[in-house]
Amino acid sequence: MTRSTVLKMFLSWCDPMNTEEYLCEQWPLLRERLQGKRLLGEDGGSLSLRIPGAQAMWFGTAIDEAPRRISWQDLKPSNGALLSHVEIYVARRDVSAITIGGGVYGRSLADFGGVLPQVFDEQARHLGRMGPAVNVARDISRSLSEGGNVVLVHGLPVCLGMTATRMALNAELFEKCAKAYVLAVASGATVKSLPWIVPYVANGRLRKDTQRATQRLQQGLLPEETKGY
Repeated sequence: MTRSTVLKMFLSWCDPMNTEEYLCEQWPLLRERLQGKRLLGEDGGSLSLRIPGAQAMWFGTAIDEAPRRISWQDLKPSNGALLSHVEIYVARRDVSAITIGGGVYGRSLADFGGVLPQVFDEQARHLGRMGPAVNVARDISRSLSEGGNVVLVHGLPVCLGMTATRMALNAELFEKCAKAYVLAVASGATVKSLPWIVPYVANGRLRKDTQRATQRLQQGLLPEETKGY
């Protein structure tokens, strides 16, 4: 990380205008990262970053070179992908970044119940409990009500993050976990969930992270990055 990048990050935490500009500059980098790992899907992929202190976001599809600033009040019921992003931001005040699209194994999860049980400790810590798959934007909030950071919408994985970096990491983590789970189930293997104490502790730490992120966003500030396990 260069000195100029660190300076921009610091200024973005202090000044709302710098925050908006910083996020606009980060969007293409995140898109490139996700595209490089084939995590934006072939069709219907999109990426957004919430602008703290405003009912707006930087939004673009998988094929866009740069994002558009979208005000939530300007949306119409016909704006399908956009509405999904807004529904999530309204329902989850801790979320700063969203990607829709996923990788091949994440999308394959739709053929195996549409829900990934908590079978890995890192998954429980950062992705939380996955809610049921949905096909209507208005049902997203209910599926995410337990604080999970991933859900299938119209068969496409939707990954959330308290920060842009965390969102990208969550998308990568979900695809890795989905691959292991889908291949195991497809081969006929029995997959056991973690002992109850592991998700209990991990999900509790995730809830504390979300509370801190919510407080930061309510102050018009970017959430801090998660430290450690």
